[in-house]
Amino acid sequence: MRPPPRPRPAAPRPDRSAAGERTARPPASAPARPGPPEPATRPPAEEAPTRPVRRVAASGRELVPSTAERAGQGRPATGSQVRGRGRGAAGVPTGPRGTPTAPLGVVSHGMAERLAERDAMRRHRVRNRVLGWTSGVLVVAALVWVAFFSTVLGLDPEDVTISGEGTVVDPAQVEGVVAEAAGVPLPRLDTVALRERVLALNGVRDVEIRRAWPTGLTVLLESREPVVAVPVDGGFALLDADGVRVRTDPVVPEGLPEIDAPLDDQGAKALDAALVLLNALPADLHAQVAEVSAPTRDAVRMTLRDGVVVEWGSSEEAALKVRVLQTLRAVPENAGVTLYDVSAPTIPVTR
Repeated sequence: MRPPPRPRPAAPRPDRSAAGERTARPPASAPARPGPPEPATRPPAEEAPTRPVRRVAASGRELVPSTAERAGQGRPATGSQVRGRGRGAAGVPTGPRGTPTAPLGVVSHGMAERLAERDAMRRHRVRNRVLGWTSGVLVVAALVWVAFFSTVLGLDPEDVTISGEGTVVDPAQVEGVVAEAAGVPLPRLDTVALRERVLALNGVRDVEIRRAWPTGLTVLLESREPVVAVPVDGGFALLDADGVRVRTDPVVPEGLPEIDAPLDDQGAKALDAALVLLNALPADLHAQVAEVSAPTRDAVRMTLRDGVVVEWGSSEEAALKVRVLQTLRAVPENAGVTLYDVSAPTIPVTR
């Protein structure tokens, strides 16, 4: 007689863990009944290839298997391997461990205000810098225009002062030359060219031109004053200390000595020797000279207004000759002397 069949135990139900893995657990009240004996050892069977299990986290994101799991170590996926970021129950973005995070590109209101204030200050600085440079350039351009191109500083002929014309230079001629530059701004006025034009006038030996701001000039002349008169056709040529012919007068001006010397090239050296004599004399003795004759440069003779004749000779040792002549004329015993020969100053002769 066969024994009755034993009841078969209920199959365990699969249970889902928090990590999404399926595990089998035995029923809570399963009776332990003896079953058929199992072999002690079972030879390992070749595992068939299985498809990867798709695991889903509680937040709804798919879990990405880690490197160890892909290598077959069977480690569960961690929160850092969640593909992307999840959202909590209230829709707030969460991090890898479920912590709420702020969405990208969103900053606090205080930070936004500080950033806006910083941008406004930077724009303000740039605007002020541009305005400053623009204002500076405009000011410089205005000053340049006023100084060099406008008539604000233009030369006014009424503000020109002329002095030092002496007895030879005609001030009207100087005024005419200066008037040619009327209206030219003083900073742009070429005083060098103006000086050259004034020097070209008759009787001007030297000139100095100074700007008298804002619209005037000061012209300081040095005239060529005549020191001797040389007979020429039609009168007497008046020469200055450099031998430059200043003008021609019909008669010898009062106080000027007359030089009897030709004005041609042959008599130039004799005339130079006579001028050296006159330039070496002191003012009191120069005023007493009535006539100078110079047939040659080594035979210069001077006649004083009281009739005394001075044999001067050449132009050498002129200073020594002047001292000897003054010493001889100061001696009381020579009061009646009518001739002084100082051509050899170390051995003078009086008669």
